[in-house]
Amino acid sequence: MYQYKFEQYNGPKSRYTCPQCNKARKYTRYIDILTGEYLPFEYGKCERLNNCGYWLNPYTDGFTRKAVVEGGKASRSAKLRKPRAIIKEKQCSQIPDDVFIKSQQYYERNYFLKYLQRIFETEAVLKLLQTYFIGTSAHWPGATVFWQVDKQGKIRTGKIMLYDPITGGRVKKPFDHITWVHKVLKLDDYVLEQCFFGEHLLSLHPEKPVAVVESEKTAIIASIYLPQFNWLASGSQKNLSVERCMPLKGRRVFLFPDLGAYQDWSRVAENCSEIGDFKVVDLLERIATDHDKQKGLDIADYLVRFSVQQFQVNENAAESDTYCQEDSTGKAAIVNNGYPASWDINYEDYV
Repeated sequence: MYQYKFEQYNGPKSRYTCPQCNKARKYTRYIDILTGEYLPFEYGKCERLNNCGYWLNPYTDGFTRKAVVEGGKASRSAKLRKPRAIIKEKQCSQIPDDVFIKSQQYYERNYFLKYLQRIFETEAVLKLLQTYFIGTSAHWPGATVFWQVDKQGKIRTGKIMLYDPITGGRVKKPFDHITWVHKVLKLDDYVLEQCFFGEHLLSLHPEKPVAVVESEKTAIIASIYLPQFNWLASGSQKNLSVERCMPLKGRRVFLFPDLGAYQDWSRVAENCSEIGDFKVVDLLERIATDHDKQKGLDIADYLVRFSVQQFQVNENAAESDTYCQEDSTGKAAIVNNGYPASWDINYEDYV
């Protein structure tokens, strides 16, 4: 268990002014969960990852070692609002099974599934429904539920989102259509502890390497093109952390950051070196145009430009962890960089 963790959100008063960009209510501080005290103010993270990027981690700058040498208490002083009681971690809550089961229907109303049916064959879409437990929500007409189910099968929560059935883009007007199942249900004292979308696949397919992307939509689409991976989604750029990656312990992990997130995810990968074999794939950074970078495209935006057949892999080769150049069957194989060998050969076609 980590001794130093980010302070849990408890309203605007639990967020501070960033010491680098000076934006108010954008800075999250570290606390010592054994004492309930804040670490010095400079230890924290700004939410403005692309525009600021400030993040000082006590585990990477020597603060932890300093605390050990000095008898478990760091000498740097921290100005605290008030002493806090020792924090006792509560067991995370779960969504009732009946709510989860009820969402597994009314697919003819689900706009996201209508989009998937436009780009994939029916058999593939049905497989996606079963693999990722894609649900339907009545919160907005056509809305989708992306369930977060952990390795033990516990339903942590569900993210409700609305997509355009034609373009597959998120509906953000007149407001961003995104909310959470536990909020819609108004569950009292709900203790939210998120996990990866798709985390349940780690137990089902322990032999597969893991690929992590930002959005649930991207994980779902990529799983059709490159099924030799367990495709997981962090849910947002800032949701990828050492603590979140603990279920990946001992695994071979490839991170596929959205354009603009490469540096931030590279820092996380460095901090996860003791958890597993983490590699950050830089393909998009190398092939993206300036226009692509401005739009913040992800791997799915490139994949859907091609037919699935161009990227189908040999599942048997993937299961045996045999990654080689493109074989005589024409099926895309995987190289050490973590993506199909043919991408390097034809990457100019992506631009």
